[in-house]
Amino acid sequence: MQQETVSVLQQWLDREKEVRARMAEPGIIGLEKMKSLSGFEFLQGILHGDFPVAHIGKTLDFFPVEGEPGRIVFQGTPGIQHYNPLGSVHGGYFCTLLDSAVGCAVQSMLPKGVGYTTLEIKVNLIRALTDKTGPVRAEGKVIQVGRQVGTAEGRIIDASGKVYAHATTTCLIFPLP
Repeated sequence: MQQETVSVLQQWLDREKEVRARMAEPGIIGLEKMKSLSGFEFLQGILHGDFPVAHIGKTLDFFPVEGEPGRIVFQGTPGIQHYNPLGSVHGGYFCTLLDSAVGCAVQSMLPKGVGYTTLEIKVNLIRALTDKTGPVRAEGKVIQVGRQVGTAEGRIIDASGKVYAHATTTCLIFPLP
């Protein structure tokens, strides 16, 4: 492993330790609280441990590690518990990780009282993940967010920058009830 990759990997592991130390237990924040926050304020609350993480993140062992309006990064380490019967990480792991990153990128741009849901996601798996891959990151970046539709793109990479999958999404944007 090249020195630069080792350095990035160590930074990722340090960040993971820091985030895990303040992570709240999985839960649901509730509609009234969601309505009082912008999408980015909500995501910041999760990053800072003020709000619960998503149950799916706990189940698949991935979590947000950084973000800013229009860009959110999730990190996870694929393991044997994520394998399909063929001996590599199931495509659902890729898809769930990317759906979280690109969807939350759109969410990070939403004002108070507004929510979103995924309408469509297109994922290209270009390289297998295994329990030997180590930590990976899914970075979601907004392409455009309008009044009713938001689009974003994302990639799963390892510490050396190798791409394992990429995705695009279209999200429906709506007032929270």
